[in-house]
Amino acid sequence: MCAVRREFVMKVDDCINLDDLRILAKKRVPKLIYDFIEGGSEDESGLIRNEDAFRNRALVPRYMVDITTINQETELFGRTYSSAYGIAPTGGISNYRHQGDLMLARAARDANVPFIMSGAATAKMEDMARECPDHGWYQLYTAKDRSISDDQIKRAHDLGIQTLVITVDVPASGNRERNKRNGFGRPLKLTWECKFNALKHPLWMKDYLTHGIAMLANWEKYAPEGSSPEQVGEFVSDQFPAALVWKDIENFRKLWPGNLVLKGIMRVDDAIRAAEVGVDGLMVSNHGARQLDRAPSPLDVLPAIDAAVGDRMTLMLDGGVRRGADIMIALCMGAKFVFMGRPTLYGCIAGGQLGAAKAVEIVRSEIETNMKQLGCPALDQLGPDFLHWDIDEARKNLRV
Repeated sequence: MCAVRREFVMKVDDCINLDDLRILAKKRVPKLIYDFIEGGSEDESGLIRNEDAFRNRALVPRYMVDITTINQETELFGRTYSSAYGIAPTGGISNYRHQGDLMLARAARDANVPFIMSGAATAKMEDMARECPDHGWYQLYTAKDRSISDDQIKRAHDLGIQTLVITVDVPASGNRERNKRNGFGRPLKLTWECKFNALKHPLWMKDYLTHGIAMLANWEKYAPEGSSPEQVGEFVSDQFPAALVWKDIENFRKLWPGNLVLKGIMRVDDAIRAAEVGVDGLMVSNHGARQLDRAPSPLDVLPAIDAAVGDRMTLMLDGGVRRGADIMIALCMGAKFVFMGRPTLYGCIAGGQLGAAKAVEIVRSEIETNMKQLGCPALDQLGPDFLHWDIDEARKNLRV
């Protein structure tokens, strides 16, 4: 009954969870856009693993606890945020909803949570710094021409951005078969089916006809002068992916005086090496299951990484988060902070600025409700003792 009802949700105000926003977003954009966002690589088994890692874990409530006051405030890199979640980087947003990057930035600012601008954003980091000077981070997609990356780092520093996120998990493009079937790539070779489907989404089509393909704004200055958005896209395709080595991280550490985060670390030995070269934080992530389909879920590798470097580095996580309870589970397992990409993006697509704010608020509300149900009045009280473990896991993880 609930599933049937959700198919008829027509307004953002009617949405009661993040999946309602996904359904609305799916209705607004053509199939090739939805497939690009929702899809993973190859068999897409990684998408299932990411979400199942949360579904397969349970929280154990405690009762007779005073929950009159609920406190979600969380400190991260010296700043106090209203909760322990933020908006992960997602690229190309204005191709899905015009000016969507800045809608998400404003939603994060208004909710007092961090927003990470993608290296493939369709707004400039200068625009983000103006809209949310205290909440915006920048994600670096490293260029083959390292002087481009060096200049982007300088731009971010000059704008007062405090945290730089370097994505390390794209040594090569993921084998995203949905995109290939739809002709979604460079050059764009859309099937007739996809073109016909686009005509059935008039709101998206109006945006596209009015504004055209969005510019990869943070790369425009490096492309030949006068380049069109399509030509800048081709330029970026020639520059990326660019596989990184540890020497690159050491160089970025020298260039960047602020908080340095590596996104995409999944191994203990890589985490230890990151700590040794002076990285401040790690985002445990498999790129939303869009790269290596057979990679484990970030949640499954988090405890081992926490045991190895959790006392030396700030650990964050993204991938598979669809509920406020998922965030709480990640915090119990060693994460300090959790980021979401697709859910907040769907909110933006579904309802623009209102939808972006709605997605952020849904998560905050779910966390508050679950904190009360769990008997945990403050997020910083969460730990492994709130999780249900089997006997062997309990011996390894429960506090004594």
